[in-house]
Amino acid sequence: MFHIHHFFDVHWIWGGVISTVLQLAIFGAIPYRSRRNFQENLLNILTKRFVRDEIDLEEFEERKQTLKGSN
Repeated sequence: MFHIHHFFDVHWIWGGVISTVLQLAIFGAIPYRSRRNFQENLLNILTKRFVRDEIDLEEFEERKQTLKGSN
């Protein structure tokens, strides 16, 4: 005898929930940031601080070399 209730079983729901959670964990919760973009952002912040006279030229150059040396 053919049992149609297997078609309406809840196992496919759990498969969808687990798949959705995995996709969110992989693509949503773990943002991709390249190391280069991160260093460019730090250099932009450093430049802005220099322009606003928060740091002097010597400190700017030292920190800039530190950022470039950490590639």
